[in-house]
Amino acid sequence: MIKNIYKTSLSLLTDLYQLTMTYGYWKKGIHNNYASFNLFFRKNPFGSGYAVACGLENIINVLESFKFTKSDLDYLRTLKTDKGTNLFSKEFISFLSNIKFECDIEAVEEGRVVFANEPIIRVNGPIYQCQLIESAILNIFNFNSLIATKSARINHVSNGDPILEFGLRRAQGIDGALSASRSSYIGGTSKTSNVLAGKIYGIPVSGTHSHSWVMAFDSELSSFRNYAEIMPDNTILLVDTFDTIEGVKNAITVAKEMEKKDKKIIGVRIDSGDLAYLSKKIRKILDDNSLKYVKIIASNDIDEHILESLKLQGSKISVWGIGTRLVTAYDNPSLGAVYKLSAIKDSNGKWINKIKLSEQKIKINNPGVHQVRRFKNNSKFLGDMIYDINNTNLSNNMVDPNDSTKSKSFKDDIDYENLLIPIFKKGKCTYEKPSLNVIKERLKSDLSHLDESHKRLKNPHIYPVGLEKKLFDQKQSMIIKLRKN
Repeated sequence: MIKNIYKTSLSLLTDLYQLTMTYGYWKKGIHNNYASFNLFFRKNPFGSGYAVACGLENIINVLESFKFTKSDLDYLRTLKTDKGTNLFSKEFISFLSNIKFECDIEAVEEGRVVFANEPIIRVNGPIYQCQLIESAILNIFNFNSLIATKSARINHVSNGDPILEFGLRRAQGIDGALSASRSSYIGGTSKTSNVLAGKIYGIPVSGTHSHSWVMAFDSELSSFRNYAEIMPDNTILLVDTFDTIEGVKNAITVAKEMEKKDKKIIGVRIDSGDLAYLSKKIRKILDDNSLKYVKIIASNDIDEHILESLKLQGSKISVWGIGTRLVTAYDNPSLGAVYKLSAIKDSNGKWINKIKLSEQKIKINNPGVHQVRRFKNNSKFLGDMIYDINNTNLSNNMVDPNDSTKSKSFKDDIDYENLLIPIFKKGKCTYEKPSLNVIKERLKSDLSHLDESHKRLKNPHIYPVGLEKKLFDQKQSMIIKLRKN
C-alpha cells in the first residue's frame, strides 16, 4: 500500500497550477462552488479493443490521508514569484492547513474492462478540492491501467500458459516497479520476481538463477548440481550461458540425479536465441529422456505480439517470463487519461452543465454529471451508454459522440448495470477494498463477457460506446450556441 511505502504526506503530489488555481478560487470566494469532474481516456492503448481499470486502491489510500502537513505548508511558504515575493499569502497557507477532504467519488471498480471516452472516475465536491486531487488521481490511474491492460493482452494470447513478471530491474523507478507488479498480476500474470511487491501486495514470487551463477563455478554442470542441492524443490536451470543444447544435456544429467533422490527439477529456462526453434529441439531432447514433466520457460523481450508469433510457430514454451515490454508499456508508454470539468452547481443548488470546445472533435468534452450504463445479456456485453444522472426519462438509444451517423438502440427489457459505484461520501471512504485475487477474477469474468472480436490484437472490433440521445442532443445544442458567440 502506498502509505506503507511513503512515510510522508502525498498531498503535494500535484502540479503547481492546481495550487495556483485553488489560490485563485479562494481569493475570489468561489472555492466552495460545487463541481463535477470526470476522468476518462480518449483512445484505447496498444491499438486494443479495450482497457482495464486499475489503481483505485492506491487512489483511495492517497485520498484517505489527504491533508497538508506542517512540512508541506512550510515548503509552500518558501515558494516565490519571479519578482521574489511570496507566491501564496499567509492567510491562504492557513486556509490549506484546515482543509478537510469532503468530495463524493464514484468510480469503476478495478478489474473492469473499460473503453475510450467513458467516465471511469467521477469526482463531485468543492471545486478547489476536485482540482487539488486531480494530478495524483491521473498519475495513479494512467500507469496502473496501462500496465494492467498490457498484461491482460499478453495473458489472452498465452491461452492459459503461466506468465511470470520479471520487470523489476527495467521498470521506471521503485514505485513504477511496485505498481507494475500489482497491475500485471491483476491483468493476468501468475507470479512476480519482485520480492518487495510480494511482501506488500501478497503476490506469489518466483525466481531462478542468472548467468553469473553458472559462471561462478568451474563448469556449467557443477553450477547446476550446486543449485539443485540448495534448491531441491525450486530448481529451474538457465541453460543458455554457453551453448543451449549442451546446457540442456547438463540439466538432464542433474534431473536424473535428482530423480534418484525422489526430487524433480521444475524446468529449464532459455533467455536468448531463436526461441521457437530452440524450444522445439529442447522439448524433443527432454521427452526422449523421459522428462516430459520438465517445463520450458522462456524470456527475452517478449510481448503479446512476439508471444502470438511463437505460438503460431508451434513453440514448446510452457511458461513465459516477461519483463521490459510489460512493465514499461514499451510500445505505448502513456495512457493519456484526462480529467475534465463537466458541471457546476449554481447558487440555488441547480447543476449547470459545462463544455469545453476544441478544433478537434475528440477533445470536446461531454457536459453533465455522468454515469455509465452497460447493457448485457447472459453471455456478452453489448454496449456502454453515458448519461447525465440529472436527465429524466432516459432512453436506451445512444449516439457515438465522435460520429453522429453511428447510433445503437437497446430493448427496454434488456439487462444492464451502472458501472460507477460509490467510493467516497463527503470525504469518507465507503467502499470495501477487495483482495487482488477478487480483482483478478473480476477481470477474468469481464473478459469472458467481451466478444472475441474486441480482444484480438490486430484491428479489434470497436465496442459500442455512446451518449444517451438526450445528452447527445444537449451537447450538440451547447456546441452550436457557443460557436455562434
